[in-house]
Amino acid sequence: MNALNIAEYMQTLGLQAKQASALMAAAPAATKNAALKALAGLLRANVQALQADNARDLERALAAGLPAPMVDRLKLTPKVIETCALGCEQLAAMPDIIGDITGMKQQPSGIRVGQMRVPIGVFGMIFESRPNVTIEAASLSIKSGNACVLRGGSEAIDSNKALARLVQQALADSGLPAEAVQLVQTTDREAVGQLIAMPQYVDVIIPRGGKGLIERISREAKVPVIKHLDGNCHVYVDDPCDMAMAVKVADNAKTQKYSPCNASEGLLVARGVAAEFLPLIGAIYAAKGVEMRCDPQARALLAGVPGAELRDATEQDWSEEYLAPIISIKVVAGVDEAIAHINRYGSHHTDAILTTDHVHAQRFLREVDSASVMVNASTRFADGFEFGLGAEIGISTDKFHARGPVGLEGLTSLKYVVLGQGEVRS
Repeated sequence: MNALNIAEYMQTLGLQAKQASALMAAAPAATKNAALKALAGLLRANVQALQADNARDLERALAAGLPAPMVDRLKLTPKVIETCALGCEQLAAMPDIIGDITGMKQQPSGIRVGQMRVPIGVFGMIFESRPNVTIEAASLSIKSGNACVLRGGSEAIDSNKALARLVQQALADSGLPAEAVQLVQTTDREAVGQLIAMPQYVDVIIPRGGKGLIERISREAKVPVIKHLDGNCHVYVDDPCDMAMAVKVADNAKTQKYSPCNASEGLLVARGVAAEFLPLIGAIYAAKGVEMRCDPQARALLAGVPGAELRDATEQDWSEEYLAPIISIKVVAGVDEAIAHINRYGSHHTDAILTTDHVHAQRFLREVDSASVMVNASTRFADGFEFGLGAEIGISTDKFHARGPVGLEGLTSLKYVVLGQGEVRS
């Protein structure tokens, strides 16, 4: 396609999505749930066919020398496909929130005023590598009564096309418009530029991928963007704390998996417990090969830990999202300094306090300016599934509309509804 054709193509997708969104908004819950169950069935019935399409993507990825972790993320194994199918069924079993009216109150004039939950309309999603995101986005879109335009990474084009065909078949078989979920069929990057600049058709953009992609989308989009750029998450070990619990949680928050955005990248320790706590956690990090970048106080307390890989922290380390077995460690005076440090250097994603002091816990919850704030729990819980949202389409560190894991509710909006009996304003 040339640039002119891509512009026309994207306008067509946008118009079709807009038209489909009106039908999706009016669709009964039973119809949307039937489409989700049909999609689950189609996924299970097409495992071999999906793997054949996926094999072409894997072959190209290996030929192009893509890193092993990226190739791994591309794989549509039977287990991945079954997980997608189960996700569709779980969403189908969840209550339908569209049309819910809350907060209805009688006013002195006689009118009753409340708010109704409604779909956003059309969302565009731009994502990299994992083809299962096609199903996650499509299923959430169907359940929330929206339409969506999906643009996956070029490395997964054959897998994404195969999955999108099944989604459209499930929609059509259930009496819903196939155009409610559309996949951009070209890998030309100009398609992204068009998608993020169509406010007449697209109500919100959701980018999911590396920092470079998200920065570009945020910079160039002409429609609102739901996003997070960094996951510089912190664990603060307070004085007082339950020492055994603090060690267990600080270990899990960092080492359970290094690559997710909710893994802890910074460890802050209150001076009153540092001498006892740091050697304990330091021994665990050393055994797991985690490099520790320390301020002078932390380094002195960790110096005697056998096998510990210690470095002096730079100013940059306090802001860094490592996504690797590296953690920054700082000794702080107490909860005041911890809160100030997190609000200055953190990315407003997820931060936790480990404490037995109720007042400190409440202050931390109120004053830390992050999308998810935790008391005595691992930052690794910052996830739509773990929060009971059923699924998530991403994480937002913005303050407007959706914040934190974005599930069904994040793909909806509220409108005021007013019920009267002929009242007029005097």
